[in-house]
Amino acid sequence: MLNAVADYRLIAGKRIAVLMGGPGSERPVSLASGAGVAAALRSLGAEVFEVDVHGPDFELPESTDLAFNVIHGTFGEDGQLQRILEARGVLYTGEGVAGSELAIDKIATKRRLLAHGVPTALFEVLRGEEPPTMPLPFVLKAPREGSSVGVYIVREPAEVEARLRDVRRFASEILVEEYVSGRELTVGILGETALPVVEICPKQGFYDFKNKYPFLNPQAAGADHWCPAPLEPRVAQQVQQMALAAHKALGLEVYSRVDFLLSEKMGPVVLEINTIPGMTQVSLLPEAAAAAGISYAQLCSEVINRSLQRFSAK
Repeated sequence: MLNAVADYRLIAGKRIAVLMGGPGSERPVSLASGAGVAAALRSLGAEVFEVDVHGPDFELPESTDLAFNVIHGTFGEDGQLQRILEARGVLYTGEGVAGSELAIDKIATKRRLLAHGVPTALFEVLRGEEPPTMPLPFVLKAPREGSSVGVYIVREPAEVEARLRDVRRFASEILVEEYVSGRELTVGILGETALPVVEICPKQGFYDFKNKYPFLNPQAAGADHWCPAPLEPRVAQQVQQMALAAHKALGLEVYSRVDFLLSEKMGPVVLEINTIPGMTQVSLLPEAAAAAGISYAQLCSEVINRSLQRFSAK
């Protein structure tokens, strides 16, 4: 599946700027991801520069060969950074402008999934002060945030107004999604390959920002991860195939992480697709890669190799 030796040779001696931080709500996670990626690339012989990005006026070191983008969510994952790098003529990791803009938008993503026959939860879109018409319980989501930022499960009528106000802090347009009860799963995609399924079991509540990153939130209960997930082989294969179908439905080429709920009644349904997945010490993509025999450094090299292939194809 992987040609690790060739990938490592592509990296050794290259000047790589690891772009991390960003102006969005996921900044601390991105800084942790960036530190891990920088260390891995140095271990492969690259000359690495850690660039803390706060906005569009960031500076790159002279003669940068490649920008490795680990800015999650706003600015880094939504096409803005990609447009800037292309305007500067700088090669970068991950998806291009179109794929990034599509995948960051949960509403556009769900419409594309439905158009390609990939199961996803029922939903409606609220604009302005429109009230939800979907019966409770439902999930309110800010459509262009990541790491479960701006996501609230609403179960009681008395909670609706307060939670709508909370979401409107992040977005003027709100995604209302049918609440699906089930097991939380995720599948990493590398090019044409689906990695082993990971099951996430939050110790309290759901897999929100605090439970995802307990090293940033010492009071959080955290979550247990199981990889490969304890699923029947038939179900695991179905989830992997759906993840790859979702990745392709959005026209993605490099890598992603596809999040699911596995419902007893509905089977697996896709929630969203992340094009700059976390690369921290507790992140799910490196965990899935490790279960497939891919080291953290090799994962970074694969991301670079597949990104360069995307540029070559263009």
